Amino acid sequence: MTQPGHSGIRWSSWNLLLLLLPLGLLITPIFNRTGPELFGMPFYYWFQLAGVAVGVLATAIVFVMTKDKPTTPAPGPDRDVDTLDEGAGR
Repeated sequence: MTQPGHSGIRWSSWNLLLLLLPLGLLITPIFNRTGPELFGMPFYYWFQLAGVAVGVLATAIVFVMTKDKPTTPAPGPDRDVDTLDEGAGR
């Protein structure tokens, strides 16, 4: 259960991978060049395509490593469908 003043957001050091990896791929001097080519594609294009594959792999790794950690519901009273229905109060 969450304590007062704390959110129900889970913190895991694995989540840093989802933050740091894409930011690292955006460092311009890394990909601001034309060589080496791969199958006739300049470095910029195949590096960006490889970055997508690395991002998918990182997301899968973080999911597998954090899926068994319990989550806590948001604090406050339990709400049913009638209280969540925006049209009920009209």
